[in-house]
Parts: sequence; C-alpha cells; structure tokens
Amino acid sequence: MQAGPDYLVSWITPNIESGPVHLAYLPWHQPASRRDAPCLADDRVSLTYAEVDDWAAAVAGQLANHGFGRGDVLAIMLPNRAELIIAMFAAWRLGGAVTPINPVFTATEAEHQILDSGAVLVIASGPDAPHAGLPMIDVDDLVTATEGAPPPVDLGPDDLALLIYTSGSTGSPKGVMLDHANLEAMTTSMGDHIDVGEDDHCLLVLPLFHVNAIVVSTLTPLSRGGRMTVVGTFRPSTFFDHVERLRPTYFSAVPTIYALLASLPDDVRPDTSSLRFVVCGAAPVSAELLERCEARYGFTMVEGYGLTEGTCASACNPITGVRKLGTVGPSMPGQQIRIAGPDGEDVPTGQTGEVLISGPTVMRGYLGKPEATAETIVDGWLHTGDVGRLDDDGYLSIVDRVKDMIIRGGENIYPKEIETVLAQLEEVLEAAVVGPRGDPRRGAGRVRHALSRLDGDRGRSGRALPAAPHEGQGAREHHDRRGVAAQSRGKDRQARTTQGAATADRLTHPTQERQRESFSRRFPLHARRSTRWASRQPTCRRSTRPSSDHSRSWSG
Repeated sequence: MQAGPDYLVSWITPNIESGPVHLAYLPWHQPASRRDAPCLADDRVSLTYAEVDDWAAAVAGQLANHGFGRGDVLAIMLPNRAELIIAMFAAWRLGGAVTPINPVFTATEAEHQILDSGAVLVIASGPDAPHAGLPMIDVDDLVTATEGAPPPVDLGPDDLALLIYTSGSTGSPKGVMLDHANLEAMTTSMGDHIDVGEDDHCLLVLPLFHVNAIVVSTLTPLSRGGRMTVVGTFRPSTFFDHVERLRPTYFSAVPTIYALLASLPDDVRPDTSSLRFVVCGAAPVSAELLERCEARYGFTMVEGYGLTEGTCASACNPITGVRKLGTVGPSMPGQQIRIAGPDGEDVPTGQTGEVLISGPTVMRGYLGKPEATAETIVDGWLHTGDVGRLDDDGYLSIVDRVKDMIIRGGENIYPKEIETVLAQLEEVLEAAVVGPRGDPRRGAGRVRHALSRLDGDRGRSGRALPAAPHEGQGAREHHDRRGVAAQSRGKDRQARTTQGAATADRLTHPTQERQRESFSRRFPLHARRSTRWASRQPTCRRSTRPSSDHSRSWSG
C-alpha cells in the first residue's frame, strides 16, 4: 500500500484504556458547576443537567425492574421528544445498548429491527405499537422519580452503545455496532472541529433514529457542557420562529430542509444572528443551494460527509479558515481519508477513486454479519462505496456512488456531475439522474430519467412556472397546498418531494429549449436524442447505501 499524502491526519486513538472511562457526554459525568445549567428541552419540558441525570436514573430503575441490565439492548420507537434521549441515557446507565427505530416504520419493518438487534425490552407510544412480543413500556408510563435508583455502571470503551440500522442498497437493513469508544472519539472530533463550548445551544431538527441527530446535535454539545432543544416535526413556515425564540447557536440539517427554507416567500427575513454556523449533511447538496441560503439568511454553512459506519462525520468544512463550496472539507480530527483505485492502491491527487476512511470512529462491525463486515472494513479501512477525489489541500469532493455509475459504450458517467449542471439551471433546486437497464450493445445505457425539483411555483427570477407534468409508470403522486403534482421514486432514493416544492421529471418553463441545449452542449454523449425528456420509471435504481445513515454526506 502506498503511503498517503502528508496532509492526511494520522489515526489518533482517544485517550482511553480498557477499563472504565470518563465519557463526557453522559450527564452524570458533568462537573458540579454545570449541574444547574440548562441541558435538554423540547416543547413540553426544559431540564438542567441535574434533572436529566435524575430522570435517567429513575427510568434506569424502571428498566432494571423489567430485567434489563448490562449487555442488553433496548429498542426505542418514538418520535423526537425528550423521553427518547432520557431512555437512551437510562439504558447506558445500566450498561446496555440502544437501537432507535424509525417511528413511521411498518410493524414488519420495526419487528425486524427489534428481533435482529436482540432487544429484550421496547419503549414505544400507544398499545398498538409493534413490539415483536417483547415486554413494552409505553412512553407515557415512564417514571420521573424513584427511590433507590441504581447507580451508573462503569462503562468501558468496548461496551456497545448504539445499534443503528442502515437501509442498505440490497437486502435487509443491517445493524451498525457503535461502542462508547466510537462515540467518545466522534464527539471529541466534532466538538474540536466546530469548536463547541458551554455557551453553545443546538437546535435538533433531524430524527433521532439517525446517528447524525444523536451524535452531532445531542452528544456533542452535552459533552462540552452545552445544551440542545428538540424540535418536533420540521415545518418550513414555523422553523425560523423557533430560531428567533430559542436563539440556538447552531443546527444540523439535510439539503431538503435548506431547499425548503430557500424557497420561502421573499418577505421571510428572520433574525438569525444567534447562529454561529449551520451544518449540511446526509445527502449531496449543490454549491448553488449553499450560496443561496448563505446569501439570504446570513449564516455560515459548512457541508460535511460521513457514514453511520464511521459514527457520522469523517470530513467537514471548517467554520473558520478556508471553506470550499462543492467540497465536504478535509478529514476530521483523528481520522484519515484515502482515495483508492480498483487495485486498492492510492490514486494520484485530483483523480477519482473509492473513498476509504480510517480512525477510531470506524464501527465495530455489522451485527451478526461477519462477511459483510469483512467486505466493508479491510485492514482497518472503511470502504464507503463512494467515488471521490482529494485536492492538493486535502479537501474531499464526493463525485457519486460506485454503484450509481452509468457505463455507456465503455465511458463512465457519474449522475452527480449531470445533477450539478441541472442544479445550475435557474428554476431547479435539486435534481436526481438515473439510468435504466441498458442496451447490451452499449453497456448500462443512456441517461433516461432526470428528476428535478422546481423552486416552488416560481423560479429564482420570480417568474411564475407552469404546473409540472407528472406522468411516469409507478410514480407515487403527492400534492402540495397549491395542487402542484410532485413525484417520489421510493425508498432507494429518499424522497425529496416535500411541502411547497414541485417536482418534475422534465423541465417545462419558458426557457426549456435554451436549458436543454445548454445541457446537451455540456454532456453531448448523454443528451437525449428525442425531443423531450423520458418519464419512464427507471429500472436501474440509484442507491443511497443506506439512508439511515450510510449516506453520501452526513447524516443520517
């Protein structure tokens, strides 16, 4: 194996040993001076560190009464609320692990995760919540105080902390095993990189079944004595009301959220002066969207990248210093990034290859799947399945997924490069490109399906746009409040069709011909020969390997 460039950061092992460790993100490890400081809030409660500690101790006693103990797994199926975090701390207090479940899962999906994780107890909401026949505690029955709560166990770095399930590109979801060494390394790395301190206040808008929400928005500020506030369902129309009222110093969100914020009416001009920065991850984002949000709302945006298998973040643009739009920044402190060719050797700087990650944040492995683990982690390097390149300064650009690459006549075509061109068009907020099953004479086929999301019912220039056409086999139609049809292409690519945004699989506005000509000039080999864009359901799906969060930029 060739030596990596000098700018790569070496593997820095956290200052932890095999015995008990001081995990700063646990509320009972906060110094006495912070016990009365604000820690956790949602729309119903506001708690200090002491109150979080006391509540977690009470719930730990309740779990212990159900036989839960060290090495056990607690399944939590709840929407974003303070009790989810309290229950997580309670399980850790007893030496157990937590598997958070998407609260909108079907019974089949939820019970697969419950059974596969080996959970012994479930916390959920309502008597009809799936529990796979295991004992269940309704969230409304969680105790808030108790006598004689068990003291916290001494946790070691190898104690399992989280089982986060990834949806995968094929097969059933896999449980990513993250231990407390992973979490300690990640919160330390993230806290250092974004300079989180006691005065920081994170506004949580991402779902807590993702590692991004747990690590970046919850554990990182708490590990530095800061605070976090849980917001329920995200609504563009009320989001900035929360920002103005709560005065957070940062939040982490996904490109879809920023696209919705960018499409708000022009008279929405909120006070964002409390925000030191905001983070964008969990999916690719165009430089144009980042620039629009920064220019309109005045906050500093940093884009990052990572996977659940890497405990969330492996690269991130700095808050201060050089930020390069269109990149996901340099490697995070304590982690190393390489770009490797098909032979496993490093490629020259500036060339594309698979992104490989190493460091103390790399997962323990997939639960019960040693073969999949061995394929993903080779000689300590996490193989991400993403295509990327590093520049001379060590900044990473994600080109696409390895499995997303379209081959036509021996030529490699990366859909993200085409999406980047589409994103530059005046009326497009986001775009997705896929290729169908190909002509055997030409390989994987031409680009046959482009899904573009328009900027509401008006373009960036303010011109009214016609309603988007919405034919397409197998497409599921949704309608926003203006009655404009939108499309979603299902689980393989997380739906980007949300309230207030119209989606079209072809561009239809007054400058359509000019834009098609521009597209054809940039990609002459991939342009459609017909007079319109295809609207057929693609048979070769794009993969988001896995969206909960083995994702192309963090996450999830």
